[in-house]
Amino acid sequence: MVRTKIGDLFQQETKYQRGHLPGGDLDWASKPATYKSYPSAPRIQLSSPETKGGPPIWDSIRQRRSLRAFQEPPVKEADLSQLLWAGQGITDTGMGFASRTTPSAGALYPVETYAVVHSVEGIEPGVYHYSVQTHELEQLKVGDFRMAAARMALDQRIAHSAKVVFVWTALFARSTWKYRQRGYRYVYLDAGHIAQNVALAAVALGLGSCQIAAIYDDEVNTLLGVDGVEESAIYLTVIGKPG
Repeated sequence: MVRTKIGDLFQQETKYQRGHLPGGDLDWASKPATYKSYPSAPRIQLSSPETKGGPPIWDSIRQRRSLRAFQEPPVKEADLSQLLWAGQGITDTGMGFASRTTPSAGALYPVETYAVVHSVEGIEPGVYHYSVQTHELEQLKVGDFRMAAARMALDQRIAHSAKVVFVWTALFARSTWKYRQRGYRYVYLDAGHIAQNVALAAVALGLGSCQIAAIYDDEVNTLLGVDGVEESAIYLTVIGKPG
């Protein structure tokens, strides 16, 4: 008996076929919230990001590489702020909703950004959530999580030697509320858009990055304090000064 592999099944079961698109009206009362926040968490106001000028985009694209060795100096707080904005920052609020730096299917933005800070000037080492709406960091845990970061990234040392590890999670219901099972495809596409923006912004800032999809999902979820079902880790990027 031939068994269908789960990846093959996912691809087949989420296809759109002409004449068989999912229908029905959207239940607006059950629409998930656009923003996640931790109301009781200490908040760190980030530097205002630069939104004009900067190096030519073609130079950043040409120079982008996945780097796996980083120098000792910490990342500047202003650079962390710029990277967070590049990944998911708000760029416009004039159309009835907040547009961001990266595209998202249906403007639903199911991906959340967390930062495991190892060495950033002016920011205590620990685990943080990026508040897109206010451009702030919400402090979830304080401490040295370099070993935990390396272990959750399939024991890759670069997650230990990096100065900050971006962790992207998905709140799947934000996408499936509208797109049903097809929404899972869009979640992963959204994460790719975000990671690419961060990678190019890192080059523009004279920093290096490496994108990591090889993760022990439950270990990442435990570090962040998310349930792994309604919200689950899907992607990492490590940042530091090129070695």
